Amino acid sequence: MDKQENSINSYSHGVSLFEKKSLVITGVKKIENFDKEQFLLETIMGFMMVKGSDLELVKLDTLQGNVSIKGTINSIDYIDENDKKSREESIFSRLFK
Repeated sequence: MDKQENSINSYSHGVSLFEKKSLVITGVKKIENFDKEQFLLETIMGFMMVKGSDLELVKLDTLQGNVSIKGTINSIDYIDENDKKSREESIFSRLFK
């Protein structure tokens, strides 16, 4: 385990949503992929999918494991490893239509 991953694991995971327009997530290991409609994040509690419209990455703090997203947030889902693969495939199929 490297120093950065060890640092992130020492923090807790939290999700704060403000007026459905601003989202702050702590305990994020990495952002798998994102676009204006969805973010796929790997957190210390598993994979998380954030869906909405006009989504933008406002802040990424890799040392602390914090991510801030703005836009209209419609859903926040935790997904398991098997479901993550199918969602990634659907993302790529949308990109390469």
